[in-house]
Amino acid sequence: MSGLAHYFTELVDGKRRGLGDRLLLGTLQAVSHPYRHLLALRAFGYRQGLLRSYRLPRPVISVGNIGLGGTGKTPTVAWIAQYLMSRGKRVAVLSRGYGGSAMGEPLVVSDGSTLLSTPEQCGDEPYLLARQLPGLLVVTGADRYRAGELALRELNPDIFILDDGFQHLRLRRDLDVLLLDAARPFATGYTLPAGMLREGIDAARRADLVLYTRAAHPGVPNLFPEIPSCWAAHRLTGVRPLEGGDQLGFQFFQGVRVAAFSGIASPASFFTLLEGEGVTLTATLGLPDHVNYGAAEVDTLCRLKETSGAEFLITTAKDAVKLAPFAGRLGPCFVAQLELDLLEGSALRQALDRFV
Repeated sequence: MSGLAHYFTELVDGKRRGLGDRLLLGTLQAVSHPYRHLLALRAFGYRQGLLRSYRLPRPVISVGNIGLGGTGKTPTVAWIAQYLMSRGKRVAVLSRGYGGSAMGEPLVVSDGSTLLSTPEQCGDEPYLLARQLPGLLVVTGADRYRAGELALRELNPDIFILDDGFQHLRLRRDLDVLLLDAARPFATGYTLPAGMLREGIDAARRADLVLYTRAAHPGVPNLFPEIPSCWAAHRLTGVRPLEGGDQLGFQFFQGVRVAAFSGIASPASFFTLLEGEGVTLTATLGLPDHVNYGAAEVDTLCRLKETSGAEFLITTAKDAVKLAPFAGRLGPCFVAQLELDLLEGSALRQALDRFV
């Protein structure tokens, strides 16, 4: 995490208590209120048809959240895609392609059999989905309606999954799945720029289904009992070598020194999952979300390994798609395999079965 991002996170969480910090936070909170109302007005405009939205001629399932930071959208999109594909559906994911060099123009990442783009072009998350799920169609574009039109022309999908789509109201959806972090669903309750919410809490009521991720138990919490809800946890299933190979269990790391690093929205949650699997971490490094790995970042990782005395490095699959060219320099580096574990998912399955 960059210094500025770290400061912002601590500021809005109330961990910065200096006079200047409190004055800055008060100013940001004053700006946050009109910003929240502006976003609510925008949503009202789309709901009433005052702002134009578009419909694709195939069903669209949106997966998104109302907060900054990771709630597990990519594992959820992968789970839904696998569920539909296992029932014979030809599924296309429409993604923003954040961090890619395609500059928001529609781009086919995968036609279901061949990867047609690189992570540098399309972004790490779309590339990861395309590589993990053979048969999945993936198209990126800032305008998801145009991306969907490209998919219709070239790939002929049966159904679309709109990745990170809760705020992308320009494209109509047939099912709106909202992800909330069960441990901290709304953080401090403030929208940007004074908090971690993209929209006000009331925006959650637009959802057709709420999926609480990182839940310890099914049924807790249940903040919107009027909306069908599910509960899920994230589970690490093992690791694979960065350069490829068979999956290994975490007992492989018993008694050895390991350093972990990640450039995701919540690196700390990844490190916690590793420790929960019995991995003793001698050092950790959180990098900015969607970090582009180059020589400077790899030098930093090599120094981390050396100074901590670590024998191995561990990272996430999202990071790994951009690290393949540096496998030789990093030495033994392993990629943790993350899956969504539905603790209670009957409402989600019933909603998806409507499209099957």
